[in-house]
Amino acid sequence: MPRLFSAIEIPRPLAERLTLLRAGLTGARWIDPENYHLTLRFIGDVDGMTARDFAEALGAIEMPPFEIRLNGLGSFGGNKPRAIFAGVAPSEGLNALRRANDRAAREAGLPAEGRNFMPHVTLARLRNARADAVAAYLEHQGGVFADPFIVNRFVLYSSRDSVGGGPYVVEAAYPLED
Repeated sequence: MPRLFSAIEIPRPLAERLTLLRAGLTGARWIDPENYHLTLRFIGDVDGMTARDFAEALGAIEMPPFEIRLNGLGSFGGNKPRAIFAGVAPSEGLNALRRANDRAAREAGLPAEGRNFMPHVTLARLRNARADAVAAYLEHQGGVFADPFIVNRFVLYSSRDSVGGGPYVVEAAYPLED
């Protein structure tokens, strides 16, 4: 069974803008822009029945579209950096959608998410990148300034077990409607 996760897709114009950040960091494996997303709930490898239950529970989510905005750049991993990301500004709509995805996972019999939710879009995975080089890269880039975008759907993605970064396949799409 493929790995599953629910997410918000990044609009193509914004994804293309984020590709302008793809330079100047040794050890970075840049994510392809068509694979940029904001994960709502990671599920992982599950059996077919659990996957169907989760997909059905996601389909029952009802909420209106909302706006989100990227908010700066950062890295995960501290002194051993492992990823570069674009952060997401706080949004009640995003928090509500994440909570609804968590409920859907519990309804499908999945355990509670063990990590705190930190909304972000992974731009690069890092291998053997020096912490000082990552800090210099982040300082040089100066952040992400982009117009907000409207989230009017979220999706259920599948991926192959790999080192991360795709390719991702949309298994189902769920519209947000007023």
